[in-house]
Amino acid sequence: MSQSVKLFEQLVKIMKRLRRECPWDKEQTLESLRRFVLEEAYEVVDTIDRRDWQELSEELGDLLLQIVFQSEIAEENKFFTLSTVIEGINQKLIERHPHVFDSKKVNSAREVEQNWERIKLKNENRDSLLAGIPESAPALLRAQRIQEKASRVGFDWKQSNEVLDKIEEEIRELRQAILQDDNQNIEEEMGDLLFSVVNLSRFLNISAEDALRASNKKFMRRFMKLEKKFKNDYDKMKQAGIQELDRLWEIIKAKKTKNEHD
Repeated sequence: MSQSVKLFEQLVKIMKRLRRECPWDKEQTLESLRRFVLEEAYEVVDTIDRRDWQELSEELGDLLLQIVFQSEIAEENKFFTLSTVIEGINQKLIERHPHVFDSKKVNSAREVEQNWERIKLKNENRDSLLAGIPESAPALLRAQRIQEKASRVGFDWKQSNEVLDKIEEEIRELRQAILQDDNQNIEEEMGDLLFSVVNLSRFLNISAEDALRASNKKFMRRFMKLEKKFKNDYDKMKQAGIQELDRLWEIIKAKKTKNEHD
């Protein structure tokens, strides 16, 4: 038995004991743990972004704990067992990689994706190619997954200029909604614009979620430098006015670090 298998079995035993003896662990439910699953997944992504491999090891452990925790509660309720979870993913990987475990031939990663979707639709009896995209997923990520799935049957743009034209069309429609002061239409047109921008990201092989997360971090980094120029005196910042703040922002922007891209 390998060391990894032994350690995994130890983790399962620890979890079972915690469910018996720890007051906090005993009162948790599948529902109460949902936020921890999301938090741990985001922390994994964050450590990858920061390329902190030592911390990534720790965060993957925390995420693994959530899987074991959920499975233990499910087993107590006779829903399924951890063995069911592992057996299910093993079988799924074998079935959806016939080019590895069977005689199917593929010529590209794109063909692998197409085969995966075909097998998924057949095995899971889904009534739509778009089924299975979690509604709880971040909106940008969900939009990109919807578009990716639709593109696999040819429902897609042919050139990036076509997507840019669509974005410009959505901007015009948003302007018109704003002029009409139609709040419901404004929200709808804003959604259409965002959806089109995500489409452009996907068409350019860029993750919209990753791109926006990087921009968020860049803005925060620069804004904190702007705060320091005023020694975090927010009254002075407000009194300085937008023109002065924008002038200082451009100075900060010009001094971007070598790892920062505009």
